[in-house]
This record gives sequence, C-alpha cells and structure tokens, in this order.
Amino acid sequence: MADDKEYTIDELAAVARVPSRTIRFYQSRGALMAPVIRGRVAFYGSPHVDRLALIAQLQDRGLRIDAIRDLVASIDRGELDLADWLGVERQMQASWANDQPRTVTEQELYELAGSRRPGLIADLLRAKVAERTGDVYLLRSPALLGVAMKLEAAGVDLDTAAEASKLLRKYLSRAANDLVELFVHRAEEGSLEAKDLGKLFESLRPLGNEAVRVAFGRAMERALRSLFESGKLTRLKGRAKKRKSG
Repeated sequence: MADDKEYTIDELAAVARVPSRTIRFYQSRGALMAPVIRGRVAFYGSPHVDRLALIAQLQDRGLRIDAIRDLVASIDRGELDLADWLGVERQMQASWANDQPRTVTEQELYELAGSRRPGLIADLLRAKVAERTGDVYLLRSPALLGVAMKLEAAGVDLDTAAEASKLLRKYLSRAANDLVELFVHRAEEGSLEAKDLGKLFESLRPLGNEAVRVAFGRAMERALRSLFESGKLTRLKGRAKKRKSG
C-alpha cells in the first residue's frame, strides 16, 4: 500500500461510515482482508474502503456475512466475476408471482375484495388474509385475497380458503426448495454449469408455472377420482339431505 492512502482503524471507520467493532467483526469472519501491521499499528487502504462498501451492498441484498465471505473469496481468487454474479443475483431476485405485500386503507381493502358485506373485514382478519396495522391493513398477498374472495363467491368460507392456502404454500414451498437443491446439486456435480444457473432459473419462470398448473391439475384429478371411488361423496350428499329435511 505504498502508493495508497493509509488509514488507522478509526480513520477507516470514519471514511467508510462503519463502526470499528464492525470492521473487526468482518475481519474475524474473513470477509475483510487483513490490514498491514507496522509496529503495533494496523493500517488500511482504499481496497478496504471498497470491500466495506461491497459488504454493505451485499448485506442490503440479504446475504449473511458467511455467504459474503465465501463470495468475496471466490472473487479474490478470480473464480467469479462480480458483475456476472450481480447479473445472476438480479435474475434470482426477480419476482415470479408479481404479488408484493402492500398496505391499504379500509376503503381500498373493500375495493380489492370486491365486496362490502357486513363482517367482511373481521373475517379477513380472523383468517389472517389481512392484518391490521394502526389505521391501515397489511395484505401480505393481494393476489391470495382475490383468490379467497372468488372461493367465497363459490360457497367456500374464508377460514376454509385460508386453510387451503396454508396447505398449498406448505407443500409448494417444500417442492420449490427441493427443486432448487436439485439444480444446485447438479451444478456441484458438474452436470450443470454454475454460471448458467441464473439463466436456467429464468427459463423456469414460465415453464415452472405451467408445470405446477399441469401437475396440480393431474393430482387433483386423481384425488377427486379417489374421493368418488371411496363412496364418501355419496355419504356427504346423504348427510346434506338429512340436514335439509330436519
């Protein structure tokens, strides 16, 4: 660092706007390169300033410090280009569902629900389709609100719709995690090029949605056929007639 401006750790903290204790923490986890020691004083340079800025950028993108350490180590070894990685990261982080959480007023909630029936908001809150936060309502999934209201119009109460949504999220989340792990495992084996994972997942966006639609449709066909063959449907209809006659 002979031709580079040098900083003590306190000076580096001031320039990078990062507390000294955080700088030491990054060093201890291997995310920040070691300083040059002369005598009893540690000296840092512009590469440390740049690295701290990169760490902050990666943390903003949701990476934990150990993941950042591994990433910058690959960059330092020349195994990974940061620009390429950021391009893959943008592909990975792009929305698949086009369904982002939002806060709405009571009036907007009624408009999105397409109904103003008495007790609607209380039912949405109880089913956790919406959450009250002060004077507004948080919708974690506006699209699922629309699905729930369509199911209600078809005769399915909101509590049942919410339970159905919970089941779908549970098993689809497991399937998505398993699918991602499969592709990563194939990349680790060398069957897939790791640098192409971003493009691969991007191509899966329309194909994955179509595959889920087809696979779920086929599974529902089998489940409904099994229900019909079991005779439960006949017994349920019989109970409904008894309740009406009673």
